Amino acid sequence: MDWKLFASTFTAIFLAEIGDKTQLATLSLAAGGSSRWIVFAGSALALVATSAIAVLFGEALSRAIPPIWLRRGAGALFIVLGVLFLLGSGNGGGDARRSETPPEASGAPPAS
Repeated sequence: MDWKLFASTFTAIFLAEIGDKTQLATLSLAAGGSSRWIVFAGSALALVATSAIAVLFGEALSRAIPPIWLRRGAGALFIVLGVLFLLGSGNGGGDARRSETPPEASGAPPAS
């Protein structure tokens, strides 16, 4: 077994999953559900299933495209997404010029 590959995969996925929307959804389901073990089993199975799909797709793709080009393409995609995120308005992709109605216009007292 390639322990270095195992450790690097575990570390990368573990760090990527901390605080993401999947973990937050699981946290919410566990907080509102009657059985945290059912939530754990469901979320763990979902992560295993999506990981299996990614591994199978990656293996099939690597047969048609050299792995170095896959890594370069993934890296370029991450850079593009990062730039788009940084240039985004921070309000879910909406127009940064659009603002909420000021309290004075709605008749509500200003927040203190």
